[in-house]
Amino acid sequence: MSFPQLSVIITNYNHARYLPTCLQAVLDQSVQPHEIIVIDDASTDHSVEVIDGFARRHPLIRFYRNKENQGVVWGMNRGLDLARGDYIYYAAADDQILPGFFEKSLGLLRQYPQAALSCTIGDWWEVATGLNWHVAVSMTESAGFIAPAEMVRLEREGKLYIASHAAIMRREAILEAGKFLPEFKWFCDWFAIYVAGFRHGICFVPEPLAQFNIHRASYYKSGARTPRAHRDVLQKMLDRLNQKELQDVEPLIRESGALFIFGLPVLQVLLRQTAYRRYLTPAFLWKNLWHITKLQLKKATPSFLGNWYFRISGYRARAPVPPA
Repeated sequence: MSFPQLSVIITNYNHARYLPTCLQAVLDQSVQPHEIIVIDDASTDHSVEVIDGFARRHPLIRFYRNKENQGVVWGMNRGLDLARGDYIYYAAADDQILPGFFEKSLGLLRQYPQAALSCTIGDWWEVATGLNWHVAVSMTESAGFIAPAEMVRLEREGKLYIASHAAIMRREAILEAGKFLPEFKWFCDWFAIYVAGFRHGICFVPEPLAQFNIHRASYYKSGARTPRAHRDVLQKMLDRLNQKELQDVEPLIRESGALFIFGLPVLQVLLRQTAYRRYLTPAFLWKNLWHITKLQLKKATPSFLGNWYFRISGYRARAPVPPA
């Protein structure tokens, strides 16, 4: 049985201790990618030795080294340019994928080639606290294609969630969305994925098949440490969303209330910017306020109690594998 060609892209900076787990999880998949592109961003640890060792043993690996540090988003776009496959997957060096991820995702994308991407339930581990929960648990009960109009309905009901670490993307759909815009920093993947998804629809596998390990120093967390920069990025996203070339997806994102995920900072931006108060829809407001509340409760809740709550309240699809 043939599957679409997949390029796996791994950008790395000083994650030598995590790379073996990440790379081995990719190499152990039942369906192998067409290539594994590893871009080291001028690491100062022994990452190069680790990658070299894997590359010598596995011809699938194409290794590129930056002479100077270029940053995460630069590496993502560099990988996109280098990719030869029709589909791309970004495997963070400190995360890992679970068995069956490629086979089940690519199988769906073969059935629905119009889809922008295929995603799964995301398995999230907060390393410092031990908190573990799943995202997109209630999106759909069976694997299949979700059209843009259905995505809007699911989002309005608080059920849509596209976890970027669990998304295999059609390369052309991401290029059409404008690639990963550096000015959007921590949110560049969210923007590209949601624009492409609301434009073409998505596939979904209702199983936790990709594990996201959240470290205190993660790039994912860096926006929250600089509130003003955080709001500036959100302002740029709103400006971009309202440009002519995105007029096909802007109403869907607005009507669905998808911007709720950015919590208090996006609410502050929308309240201050009269031109964008139309995004303050009932769907946005109830989801946004509940999201802000949950984030505050998570900070104040002991880990054992938080994990107990996640188990009984539907934030776990099944028992996951602990992070290595």
